[in-house]
Amino acid sequence: MADDQEKTEEPTPKKIEDARKKGNVPKSQDASGIVPLFVAILIFLMLFKFISTELFEATRYFFTLIGTEIDKSKAVELALVTAKAVFLCVLPVAGAVAIAGIIGNVAQFGFLFTTEPLVPDISKLDIIKGMKNLFSLKKAVDGVKNTFKAFVVLGVGFVFFFMFIKELPAVMLYGIGDQLRWLADKSIILALVMLLVLATFALIDLIITRKRYFDGLKMSKQEIKDEMKNMEGDPLIKAKIRQIQMEASKKRMMAEVPNADVVVTNPTHYAVALKYEQEKHRAPVVTAKGADKIALQIKKIARESGVHIVENPPLARALYAQVDIDKPIPEELFAAVAELLAYVYKMENKKL
Repeated sequence: MADDQEKTEEPTPKKIEDARKKGNVPKSQDASGIVPLFVAILIFLMLFKFISTELFEATRYFFTLIGTEIDKSKAVELALVTAKAVFLCVLPVAGAVAIAGIIGNVAQFGFLFTTEPLVPDISKLDIIKGMKNLFSLKKAVDGVKNTFKAFVVLGVGFVFFFMFIKELPAVMLYGIGDQLRWLADKSIILALVMLLVLATFALIDLIITRKRYFDGLKMSKQEIKDEMKNMEGDPLIKAKIRQIQMEASKKRMMAEVPNADVVVTNPTHYAVALKYEQEKHRAPVVTAKGADKIALQIKKIARESGVHIVENPPLARALYAQVDIDKPIPEELFAAVAELLAYVYKMENKKL
């Protein structure tokens, strides 16, 4: 009994789906943060020339106002110029970062909309419990982890920065344009190196977060048994199971149509596929049957597979009504079916 209570089994799809409905998903804060940061740097580098031009134009306009009296119209003009510069410089980066933030979360656990986390929970107002969470071991571990990451990132950044500093004596001999280009290149390299370190930490955190998440959802054997019992009693689950079974049965049935000897039709409402194997069955077997749309599908597959289609409304209706799939035909239909197969075999030069 103890083994049944130990949470050693992987969570079922229903357990995972129930957790998602409550907003409980595997979310790594590091992975969520690295995507917007990467996009912000990328967009800034792509738009650097545009942004610098806009800022230069706005700065030049501000300098023209030195010594000028600021009246109401001038104040409005100043506000518009400032708003335009801020809008053009900030909006592209902010918009890209916002979209990247959404993508960074959706990529981890898929699209999820739930109001469950918004429902008021009185237990969260427990001051003692809140203080325990504030000074818990998990918080201490997270603090140490974040401090370690910060030191590693700054340490790597310092190593590269120190390497670049060694180049300064030679750079001082460059022209001002070359010096600015050198500074821009080294800044990009430094940013990308530090970003790569952060991305490595984010990947590790993502793996750990997902492992902890699924470990936390693990179930005992008894929980799985109870869940199966509850699901079997759910009418919606039963209907879903029946639908899946019917679809699987239909696929198997359609797969047998190309192997049939003949398809008997109504000609529009019914279609029944027959197969006769003397070494296996004493009588022909119905391998597929259907009405209306399914009948049309059976006839379509038969035509594509080169199976003979014969119109015989009385026989088609009788076979459809009296014989189940994979069952032999009854004795009262032997004569009619034998005559039909003889006709088909004659066309194919086969013996009955």
